Amino acid sequence: MRQFLIAGNWKMNGSLAANEALVSGIVNGVPDGAGFRLLVCPPFPYLASVASQVTGSAVALGAQNVSEHDSGAFTGETAPFMLVDVGCDYAIVGHSERRAIYGETSEQVAAKFLAAQAAGITPILCVGETLEEREAGTTEQVIDEQLDAVLGAAGVDVFAAAVIAYEPVWAIGTGMTATPEQAQEVHRHIRARLAAQDANLAEKVQILYGGSMKGENAPGLLCMPDIDGGLIGGASLKASDFLAIAEAAAQS
Repeated sequence: MRQFLIAGNWKMNGSLAANEALVSGIVNGVPDGAGFRLLVCPPFPYLASVASQVTGSAVALGAQNVSEHDSGAFTGETAPFMLVDVGCDYAIVGHSERRAIYGETSEQVAAKFLAAQAAGITPILCVGETLEEREAGTTEQVIDEQLDAVLGAAGVDVFAAAVIAYEPVWAIGTGMTATPEQAQEVHRHIRARLAAQDANLAEKVQILYGGSMKGENAPGLLCMPDIDGGLIGGASLKASDFLAIAEAAAQS
């Protein structure tokens, strides 16, 4: 049975003092014996300080991005081994903001996915469509292209040590949220895309929903059969909001 993963993507938010209070609230608020995993992904400058707080707790550490390169003249980039060095277990790759604002292609995202995995980091591969693509009826085509970049580069087996996050781009930071049925439809399609190559593996892959999940809508989303958690943005910046989603996972 797949375990829920509730991942907080802090984006470009936080400070040393604010992070200490936030992480303390999360770590101390996780119920004993929780049957799910919590993950926080702070900005790069705070990875080491947050690592010191979550070490030995039920909360894992992740990065919001990673370079596809191991080392070299890549000013401003962070190599996978550096993330391992500071205690990261996960790294987000292909977030919609990286694709839209920084022009990351699906091929580059696939390279980051494989570089992270080679270093022992679990990549969280983000896929999803814009409002225009949804309205044009090309949601599945867009997601297939994003998945196929990894499948074509390395085959389906690499997803045995990876997480997928479905981000309806039109529902990020807009206040809009896909209905549980809309989200489930896409999650089911993603799993079926993998199952076409390996049904057993596809059944085990965690697929998170990443479109404005909050405590209020989490129960309806997390009860869907192919939704295995959330990639949380704004609601991850307040411990009580983040833990409300975790509570919904505990009850699902």
